[in-house]
Amino acid sequence: MEDKIRNLLGKAIEDAGYVLDEVFYGMEDNVNTLRLVIDKPGYINVGDCVKVNEIVNPILDEADPIEESYVLDICSKEKGSDENEQ
Repeated sequence: MEDKIRNLLGKAIEDAGYVLDEVFYGMEDNVNTLRLVIDKPGYINVGDCVKVNEIVNPILDEADPIEESYVLDICSKEKGSDENEQ
């Protein structure tokens, strides 16, 4: 699933000036979660996450690659790394 999502969203995210660093899809706290970890030169802020969210939501809605309901989480590389270490 991660490769499918990466192929679907990677170019649009890169065209906006970001790097799609990681894609995770799985259960977290009994909730299906799609996490996109983004990066760019400099600092990622909330506005960057919102911008990427606005880019990927229409693509995900149109392609509908995930049958079940899920939570979309877009975060910076630092946050994604911290969560993986816990």
